[in-house]
Amino acid sequence: MTSTYGGGVEISAHGLPEWLRPVVRVAETIEPRQLSRFLPPPQGGGRPSAVLVLFGEGPAGPELLLMERSGSLRSHAGQPSFPGGALDPEDGDPDGEGPLRAALREAEEETGLDPSGVQVFAVLPRLYIPVSGFVVTPVLGWWRRPSPVGPVDPAETARVFTVPVADLTDPANRATTVHPSGHRGPAFLVGGALVWGFTAGVIDRLLHFAGWERPWDRARHVPLDWRA
Repeated sequence: MTSTYGGGVEISAHGLPEWLRPVVRVAETIEPRQLSRFLPPPQGGGRPSAVLVLFGEGPAGPELLLMERSGSLRSHAGQPSFPGGALDPEDGDPDGEGPLRAALREAEEETGLDPSGVQVFAVLPRLYIPVSGFVVTPVLGWWRRPSPVGPVDPAETARVFTVPVADLTDPANRATTVHPSGHRGPAFLVGGALVWGFTAGVIDRLLHFAGWERPWDRARHVPLDWRA
């Protein structure tokens, strides 16, 4: 699959490893409501943003790139997340190539990765984060040529780490978080971190619809202040 997104930025699934094919199929067929119950306001509004859901091949097999946000940030402080952030004017049209440019730019600014080594192969439907008002486009990438990564600005990024997909699918690493608001959501205890909220929700749905999910105990609850 090769297509263009908005202003000519190429999205290509050519040459991907075979294990990523189920994720490509998910991106081609998934409906917004299958990803999240939090969707962009029908009347518009919200701040356009994007995240990079970057798959790579590590020593333990397929993996995902994550980062831990600085504890001093105003929004989602200390929370593990995908690299990403709000669109800047220079990123371009939010309805065109803007989300792709923003996801790669933010990933470079936050983790130091070389965006030329990333092959964007799909874009998921836009989702909404009510607490911050972000309208988020998940951009799916294959880390075709891995580059060194680490926190670029400690004021933004506390650490950068990869998590094997095998760890994410391990039932021993799965749990449910209960937010003070009462909202319950999936969580992953991986890489010495508790991955929850928007990031865990996207990972959970990708694992499920790609056919990688293994049965896990949804009655196992962990507090949001969990520490390894």
